[in-house]
Amino acid sequence: MDHSRGTAALFIDGDSLHSTARALRFDIDYRKLISEFRGRATILRALYYTMIVENQEYSGVRPLLDWLDYNSFTVVSKPVREFSDERGRRKFKGSMRVDLAVGAMQLSGQLDEIFLFSGEGGFTSLVQAVQRRGVRVTVVSSVAAQPTVIADELRRQADDFIDLAELQPRIERISGRMGEHV
Repeated sequence: MDHSRGTAALFIDGDSLHSTARALRFDIDYRKLISEFRGRATILRALYYTMIVENQEYSGVRPLLDWLDYNSFTVVSKPVREFSDERGRRKFKGSMRVDLAVGAMQLSGQLDEIFLFSGEGGFTSLVQAVQRRGVRVTVVSSVAAQPTVIADELRRQADDFIDLAELQPRIERISGRMGEHV
């Protein structure tokens, strides 16, 4: 699995990664996560993409985003769109897929490898595009989670696949320590 320690970037679909870890019943320690991948490659950037709900007095994701911002990650966020459905129920809509894809294409000329943390099949075209530029793509998601959270076409297109369940012992957050929200 050693690819001669090339230059790489982490592209993290925050919602997908969070959902996958939750399905596997663990919380991620992002300090351990970045350390794990620094052991695999020279990390040029670690980008965390997420939607945020504006006008909320408190959001549980804010402390994480602040920590990430101060600790080697670039947080890319935008507000979700709020609307009411036909029954008047409050709903939210939004996606960071295009933002992540644009970021990956912009950086791909400087990279040997991309680690894509997502199981979304919509990223298959992105994977193909950066592969055509000579960039290896490793997808990090899970087949161990129930239900499976990785689209088959994305897994097949990737050069390599890492199951988040296999990383769990090395990146799991241990409760009760400093930086607990991380």
